[in-house]
Amino acid sequence: MGPEIGGDLNMHVLVVHNRYASAQPSGENNVVDQEVALLRGAGHRVEVFERRSDDIAARSLLGKAAVPLLVPWNPAVRAELAARLRAERPDVVHVHNVFPLLSPAVLTACADAGVPVVATLHNYTQVCPPGTLQRDGRPCTECVGSAPLPAVRHGCYRNSRLATVPLAVSLSVNRRRWWSGEERFLCISAAQRDVLVGAGLPAERLAVKHNFVPDPGACRAGSGEHLLYLGRLAEAKGVRLLMAAWDELAAAGGVGVPLVVAGAGPLEREVTAWAAGRDDVRYVGLYDPAECRRAVARSVAVVAPSTWLEAFGLVVVEAMAAGVPAVAAGHGAFVELVEDGATGLLHRPGDAASLASCLRRITAGPARNREMGQAARRRYEQGFSPAVGLERLMEEYRTAIAGRSELLGGST
Repeated sequence: MGPEIGGDLNMHVLVVHNRYASAQPSGENNVVDQEVALLRGAGHRVEVFERRSDDIAARSLLGKAAVPLLVPWNPAVRAELAARLRAERPDVVHVHNVFPLLSPAVLTACADAGVPVVATLHNYTQVCPPGTLQRDGRPCTECVGSAPLPAVRHGCYRNSRLATVPLAVSLSVNRRRWWSGEERFLCISAAQRDVLVGAGLPAERLAVKHNFVPDPGACRAGSGEHLLYLGRLAEAKGVRLLMAAWDELAAAGGVGVPLVVAGAGPLEREVTAWAAGRDDVRYVGLYDPAECRRAVARSVAVVAPSTWLEAFGLVVVEAMAAGVPAVAAGHGAFVELVEDGATGLLHRPGDAASLASCLRRITAGPARNREMGQAARRRYEQGFSPAVGLERLMEEYRTAIAGRSELLGGST
């Protein structure tokens, strides 16, 4: 029995996702888990078809060597998913990440079974092999709208030409499949949608649906006790930029509160060495979800100095939910998430002096900071709460189902 489209009763959703490795925090994994819980909590039937990047380590040497060959196309996944779809007949399939073990073969499996597809685009992998629109710490759009040969030439994925090849091949051979295989693409920001429309993706099927964040249950009390960087320790996230800005502030006497850095990633050794022996910096490693919520709620501000064009900015919205302002780079999705001077501050992207100035300002006026935090909380309630997220999600599912029904009706 299909869903009652008007009331969303008995919606049956199959979520397709390749989980990122658990050794490092993944906002995308969190988003998927939270959406599944949200839908189930609202009474919908939700099942998951997934692969886990963690499982690659347990493969044989030959099996590991074969993984790059599966990135553009995994025939076993197509067959398995198509059989499951025919047996279970979900009302809609929601695709998230397909790299590296699922591949765009999942789209063909859905077409084989005649099931409508909604895909959340968490990054820019449809137009950029590594999905970051960045090279050597600077924004890069060389591959947008054209063959991804520059990405291979520059070794944009993991600084390796060999590792970049499977992603470039997948983008090239599956471009048409991505464009024609979904009823709806869900962009997680208007900034991301603008880039993808400019690259030629079908504008009429690209909708903006911001990620939601669960209500933490408590907002910040007082003015906070530290500045917080929470995320992956990587160049693209602006970690080196933050260290340079903080050193500039420290040389001028500091801002009166310490900087807490929480996360893991390729720059972990560098961050550990930088923080060692300092009273104004605490590197705390990976926090679990409860520790993250507590750290955010005790923050003067959350710092998001990414040098790449973030497609969203989950940590900023998590700060909003706790009534905490953000200091973020003034590009990408941050421009639509942070109202400069009202819910936080935006610094000039890639500019350490500008970041330092914003950090100084956000800590200098406790009363103004509290006002920003309250405004941030109101922004969260209006645009990023679970209730808003569920409403937008169901709207897109209904649109996808209706679109497939119209297509089938027109083909008979």
